[in-house]
Amino acid sequence: MEQIRESQGLPILSLCDVNVRYPGKEGGIQALQSIRLTVRPGEFIGILGPSGCGKSTLMRILAGFMPPSSGEARMDDRIIQGPDWRRGVIFQEPTLYAWLDVRENIAFGLKMRKFPKEERQRLTKEYIELVGLTGFERSKPYELSGGMKQRVCLARALVNQPDVLLMDEPFGALDALTRRNMQKLTREIREKTGSTVLLVTHDVDEALCLATRILVMSARPGRILSEFRTDFIRRFSQGEEGVEYLPEYRELREKILAILQNQYMQ
Repeated sequence: MEQIRESQGLPILSLCDVNVRYPGKEGGIQALQSIRLTVRPGEFIGILGPSGCGKSTLMRILAGFMPPSSGEARMDDRIIQGPDWRRGVIFQEPTLYAWLDVRENIAFGLKMRKFPKEERQRLTKEYIELVGLTGFERSKPYELSGGMKQRVCLARALVNQPDVLLMDEPFGALDALTRRNMQKLTREIREKTGSTVLLVTHDVDEALCLATRILVMSARPGRILSEFRTDFIRRFSQGEEGVEYLPEYRELREKILAILQNQYMQ
């Protein structure tokens, strides 16, 4: 089915004239304004923008956690009406069940979907290996480092084999080295699974090293100001040295930073 959708060029996600207004004094707060977005299978979209521009609100709409005030959010041309296992979500702070061990946390979604026990065990083992947590199956969340907790969250989302992975600043709280390792792991997993990914980040370099398309949002109310297509993820995946020092990388980085800086000054 995925191949048919790609060959026909049909979008997997789409937003049409999406607006979000939060109620409050003096008419409330306009968080998002006239968002139009089409996401095709296999894309890795990085979303950048100043704090408070509505990036996380956008992700919550795509996840099905909230509806837009007006406009439509669709997946496979059907209106998104709530959370769905086909859209895996990973947040900045790990959302693990403290009373469950690594294996049980990862298998939780499969259990809720009533997968047979043997199938749950097989898939859980496969994804524990994929994220490099073999040997920690019986560990509880409090026994894990921040990076390991996010690996569990990644495996828990991926084990359901979602069509789309929504990542809301998942590496923002990690130290620089752990963050770099998680970025590398994300590239490797995407190559193996072919997942469609949307990533919210404040880090321009993170977007450049992971995304195939970068969207830059305006200050509130959030609008999509600019869009850039890149292939640096391919070069990073191939192990090319010094990609971040290439003239084309530096030029695009400075262009994006200039747009963001202009928004911060408004």
